[in-house]
Amino acid sequence: MIENILFDLDGTLTDPKVGITRCIQFSLEHFDVDIPPMNQLTWCIGPPLKESFSQLLHTTDESVLDQALSLYQKRFSETGMFENLVYPEVSPSLQKINEAGFQVFLATAKPQVFARQILDHFNLSQFFTSIYGSELNGRFSDKGELVAHILESENLDPKVSLIVGDRIHDIDGGKKNGIMTAAVSYGYGTQKEIDSSQPDILFDAFSDLLTFLKITETSNQQCN
Repeated sequence: MIENILFDLDGTLTDPKVGITRCIQFSLEHFDVDIPPMNQLTWCIGPPLKESFSQLLHTTDESVLDQALSLYQKRFSETGMFENLVYPEVSPSLQKINEAGFQVFLATAKPQVFARQILDHFNLSQFFTSIYGSELNGRFSDKGELVAHILESENLDPKVSLIVGDRIHDIDGGKKNGIMTAAVSYGYGTQKEIDSSQPDILFDAFSDLLTFLKITETSNQQCN
């Protein structure tokens, strides 16, 4: 029986490809490195950005990584966060999940301040009990730490909680905290990545979650 659902944002609720990749390219322009085309940067969608910049810039120098992250956040806060699209079926499905009585939480490695603005922009905030993300200094960018923080802050029972995401970080973060895990196949996790993460459930479309939760068109209360 599931009572609480934690959702990843990028690659699960929205497709942020254009915004994220353009912001990465903008940041890389300030360093002496080759700038990959957009389609070669999609692997950066989901994991903590500092880890991605470490690979892109071939460095572990914290000052360099902080500079890269600051440049990224500058463009993202002004433009990039809105270069984004909500996946089909997400909004009406979230509404039904909300109306059925489930507690719904955002659990994203993206800074909370940006995540909240994105949900507000797409009129999705209304469906969430609380919105959680990382801090601008990188705290809670690790999904396991973030899930643990949400469970503790909201006093949630892991046994009746589920995380839904598209990358191995989401699944691993859920497993580390003893909650049920679900992967979506339409996001940015490869089939190999999803298979290796071994989620409890796999959804090919966001609305498949409604069937799993036993939510029907006439549901007006939690019914699983």
